[in-house]
Amino acid sequence: MSESSTVFEGEELSGGSTPPASPEKAKEIAGKSPMKLAMMRLRKDKLTMVSLTVVVLVVVAAVLAPLLVKMGVLDPFGYNQDLLDANTIPEGGWSGASLSHPLGVEPGTGRDAMSRFWYGITFSLIIALTAAILSVVIGAIIGIVAGFSGGWMDAILSRFTDLTLSFPSTLMLLALSALGLELVQQVTGLPNGPLAQGIYCTVVLAIFGWTSTARVVRGQVLSIKQREFVEAAIVLGASKPRIYFKEILPNLWAPLLVLVTLMMPAYISAEAALSYLQVSVKPPTPTLGNVLADSLKYAQVDPFYFFMPAILIATIVISFNLLGDGLRDALDPKGDR
Repeated sequence: MSESSTVFEGEELSGGSTPPASPEKAKEIAGKSPMKLAMMRLRKDKLTMVSLTVVVLVVVAAVLAPLLVKMGVLDPFGYNQDLLDANTIPEGGWSGASLSHPLGVEPGTGRDAMSRFWYGITFSLIIALTAAILSVVIGAIIGIVAGFSGGWMDAILSRFTDLTLSFPSTLMLLALSALGLELVQQVTGLPNGPLAQGIYCTVVLAIFGWTSTARVVRGQVLSIKQREFVEAAIVLGASKPRIYFKEILPNLWAPLLVLVTLMMPAYISAEAALSYLQVSVKPPTPTLGNVLADSLKYAQVDPFYFFMPAILIATIVISFNLLGDGLRDALDPKGDR
């Protein structure tokens, strides 16, 4: 058979043109966007999906807690001295757990333990999320300016980042706690209470937590600024703020999202440590940190009350960490290779 008479599969005899593909085949060969590929990788990771479920439940619980307190469903401040023995320890085992108090009551005060754990999630997540967002915003701005500008600006900002890293943050927190809290009260006009203490804790965590974001963003910007769309914006005379926030920043959303999910568990643990050091929000307003710090006094006489907040903090921290790792793998364009 001659070359001109050869008929290939899917080719018409008359004109030799390929007929249009069927809808099923077109769907199979259709290209997938990076977001769809990331979602596919994310759904295949069962551990990440379990972690995402736990994180969603924790966030929903944190949002509902203030409403449930106002409705009287949760009572984190009510005393139940009749449920304590002569040594102010809950009567019966398991912290005096019952139908009305599923996780028992708090030793010493008789306050409902479940209500305090649940309500404490709200304050801990607010502090951790706000501090994480502030850290990412500060670090992203410094990283973008340093990476794009280069030269002396890059050198100054990089050395400033190294200087911030060199400070012993825990000692600085303890040394400046009284002065910092007073400054927050003067600036905001708030009394010395849970809100002012929470703002101080949030600001301090952000001040010492932006450095890792700045380093990651700077490295990404050094590559992005060589792209054609950035060079085109420079040639067209776009201002630096436009290049920073319209051209470069949209290409950094994936690493920034991962950084937020990885900072959240770190800040939840940090808030717990600061509560133990009497720097964060103080009782009677509950946070996961001060509830855990208070439970240390009763670790031997009431171990159930000690282990419950510890397990809750560990579950939340591990879930956020696994979610951050899963998002990092899913958003990596080379993850399937």
